[in-house]
Amino acid sequence: MHNLTFAAADLGATSGRVILGLVGPSHLDLTETHRFHNTPVRLQDGLRWDVLALYQGILDGLRAAGQVSSIGIDTWAVDYGLLDADGALLGQPFHYRDTRTEGVAAHDVWPKIGAQELYQVTGLQHLPFNTVFQLASAAGSAQLGIARTLLMIPDLLIHWLTGSIGAEETNASTTGLFDARTGTWAGGILDRLSLDPGLLPPLRSPGDPAGTLLPHVAAYTGLAPDTPVTTVASHDTASAVVAVPATTPDFAYISCGTWSLAGLELDAPVLSEESRAANFTNERGIDGTVRYLRNIMGMWLLEECRRTWAAQGLPDDLPALLTSAAQAEPFTSVVDPDAPEFMTPGDMPERIRAYCRRTNQPAPSIQGAVVRCILESLALAHRNTLRQASSLADRDIRHIHLVGGGSRNELLCQFTADATGLPVIAGPTEATALGNILVQARAHGLVGDLSAMRSLVADTQELRHYTPRGNSAAWAAAAARLSPTATTSGKDS
Repeated sequence: MHNLTFAAADLGATSGRVILGLVGPSHLDLTETHRFHNTPVRLQDGLRWDVLALYQGILDGLRAAGQVSSIGIDTWAVDYGLLDADGALLGQPFHYRDTRTEGVAAHDVWPKIGAQELYQVTGLQHLPFNTVFQLASAAGSAQLGIARTLLMIPDLLIHWLTGSIGAEETNASTTGLFDARTGTWAGGILDRLSLDPGLLPPLRSPGDPAGTLLPHVAAYTGLAPDTPVTTVASHDTASAVVAVPATTPDFAYISCGTWSLAGLELDAPVLSEESRAANFTNERGIDGTVRYLRNIMGMWLLEECRRTWAAQGLPDDLPALLTSAAQAEPFTSVVDPDAPEFMTPGDMPERIRAYCRRTNQPAPSIQGAVVRCILESLALAHRNTLRQASSLADRDIRHIHLVGGGSRNELLCQFTADATGLPVIAGPTEATALGNILVQARAHGLVGDLSAMRSLVADTQELRHYTPRGNSAAWAAAAARLSPTATTSGKDS
C-alpha cells in the first residue's frame, strides 16, 4: 500500500499551524507548512477570538501544502460561533477567558438544573466557561435571539471549507449539553434552560466524512475540488490522546500545553458524587472511549510570565529561564495553578507573589525562582489529579505518558516523575497533529484500530524516559503546604 499525505489544521490557544503527515503501514512523518499567531481581540463587549484570521491562516497553510488526500481540523473546546438563518456568522466568537460567565452557573443555571443533576447527565467538570454557561450568559441577547445554528470552532471552520453543518462528538462532549451515557445531545437540559434544540446540529464521529472543498476554497488553495475534509477528534486533547504511544492499558496521560489535561482512558463514564466533588470530567474520546480527566492550568502560567517579563524589558528566553529554575532552591513556594487569580491575562509574576504572601510562603522575586515555583506546582497538581483519578475510577497506574508541547520541558517531565513516583514517557511533542492525521489515515484504510495507531506512534516518534528520583518525602511535604493550614512564614526569595 502506498503512503498518503494528510493535512492537519491544528489550532491552539496562542497559535495555529498546518502540518502534513505522510503515513503508511510502518511510516509516520510530519512536516509543518505554515504557522500563524492566534491573537485574541478585546472589544467593547469582551474578549473575542479573531476567527477570520485563523481561517485565513488555515487557507494559507493549505495553499502551501500541495495536494493532499484529506484535511482534518482540531481546536480547543467550549467556544462556538452562531450563524443566522442565512448561514452568516453573528460576530466574532467569545474567548473562554472572557469574564462574562462569572457567577452565571450559580445565578442562572443551577436554580433550573442543579449542579449534581447536571453532572449526572453530562459528567462534565465544572468550569465557569463551559458552553452551557456561555449560552446562559447570552440569554436575552439580540445575537442569541436571531441565531439559528451553533457551531463549535472546528465545526465552524469545516463549514467554511465545505458548506456542511455538523457537530463532532469529542468537542460536543465539552459543552455541558451532551449526555455522557447515551452520546447524544441532552434534550432535557436544553428544555430546562429554554435553549432552542434546533441550534445544535447533527453529531458526527471521528472518521466520518465532512464534505469536500467548496469551489472558491479549492481555487484559492490550489487543491483538487474533490479533496475531502474528514471529521477527526476535533477537540485537541482528544486528538492528543489518540497519539499517546501506550502499549499497555495501565497508563495515565498528561496532555500538556496551555492547559495540562491529566487523566485516564476508560470504557464508561464515572458519574459518582465523589467524582463530581473532585471536579473530574468525562469527555468523549474516539471509538466510544471516555477521557476521564481534570483540567489543570498548565504552561499558561509560564507563558504569561514570559509575556510580562518581555513587556518589562526582562529576559524571556525559555532555555535560560529553565536553567535558572533548575539552579533555584527547591520547594521554596508552591501555588495552586487553578486558583482563580491565575485565570485571566495579566501580570502573572506578581499574582504568583501575591498568592505566596497570602498563603504565608516566601514570595519569589527572581525569575528562576518564579519558574521553579510554577513547574513544581504543576508537578504537584499532576500528582494530586492522577492519584484521585486512579482512586475514583478504581484503575491502577503504572506509568505516565506526557505528550504535547510540555513534553519538551525536561525539568517539568522530571519533576512530574519525582512528584508522582511513576516513570514518565515524554512525547510525542506534536501529539495533537499526529492524532488528527492518524484518524484521517484510518478513514483511508492505512492504519487499523486505536491500538495499531498507538503502536505506529511508539515505533516512529522520538520518546524520552524519566525515572523517579530525589526525595519523595520532600514532595509529600510540599503537597501538604498547599492545604489551607499551611503556616510557612512569608518572605521574599
